[in-house]
Amino acid sequence: MPAPYAARRRAVDQWFTYPVDSDDLIDELHRIGLRYGGAPGTVLPTRPDVIILRAGPVVVKAHNPGAEPEALAERMRAAAHPALRGILLRPVTEEVFPVGDRLVTVWPAGTPVDHGDPDAAPWEDAARLLARLHAVPAGDLPPLRAAGGPARVASTVARLDGGSAAELVVRRAFTTLPEPGTVAGDGPGTLTHGDWHMGQLVRAPGEWILIDIDDLGLGDPAWDLARPAAWFAAGLLDPAVWHRFLDAYRSAGGTAVPPAGDPWERLEIPAQAMTVQLTAAAVATAEREGRPLDEVEQILVDACLRIVQFRDARHRVPTQ
Repeated sequence: MPAPYAARRRAVDQWFTYPVDSDDLIDELHRIGLRYGGAPGTVLPTRPDVIILRAGPVVVKAHNPGAEPEALAERMRAAAHPALRGILLRPVTEEVFPVGDRLVTVWPAGTPVDHGDPDAAPWEDAARLLARLHAVPAGDLPPLRAAGGPARVASTVARLDGGSAAELVVRRAFTTLPEPGTVAGDGPGTLTHGDWHMGQLVRAPGEWILIDIDDLGLGDPAWDLARPAAWFAAGLLDPAVWHRFLDAYRSAGGTAVPPAGDPWERLEIPAQAMTVQLTAAAVATAEREGRPLDEVEQILVDACLRIVQFRDARHRVPTQ
């Protein structure tokens, strides 16, 4: 088996860095934090495209520069709706603040999953929350557009701009995938998180709850299980953990997979697509840092190569 799970998270989840942005933006985040949190703010490490400032009991989030105002406003209204209480973190205010080229929102502060203690990760709690999210009738909420998960795969692959062997494998794997939306299942009407991973949970105040609405929308709920499914298929997630997660999701009535039997008819394509996305991000990081692929990054590239071989073999099977 590869290195322990805690040491592998850099390549299979988010890459945490200290964001760098304009002093004017940071100053405005401090002002918003002081207004809603009543305390001086501190910028926290997060993804390169997002800035998070903690100010007392609130966090102020500057979303990525490409965030669409109307889409974010729709998602804020949904997050504040009573139908999602206890499932998705409710914003401090539904207001979206435009600050330069950023959109800024305000949320209650919570305690994230301790990535230094992977054995304590709340896999079952996460599974039950996802099952509850997927059970919320979309018609009970303000109108929402499509979830952002499938489109994220293509945009991540599109950022590869070199000709290394690893990039060629990623691009080839991507071209073998069916178009998003062709997975059999519940169709486009199910409420989905759109970008779920273990970093999208906090305790607030004493219960685990889902966070991050940037990709919330309507789609196939199987995409919300795609990341742990991809880790498991690549050998990067302990099989016992995967089965705990899957069993808890099914026991809670989750609709992304059948209640019993083989789940991979629903999960195969989303998991393969997520593998491509994770690998594209990992390869881009290694090339940006000017270093060879590490062990986990190579495992992901190898998983993409297996996707190519698997899908090519399917196309070669003669029809009757």
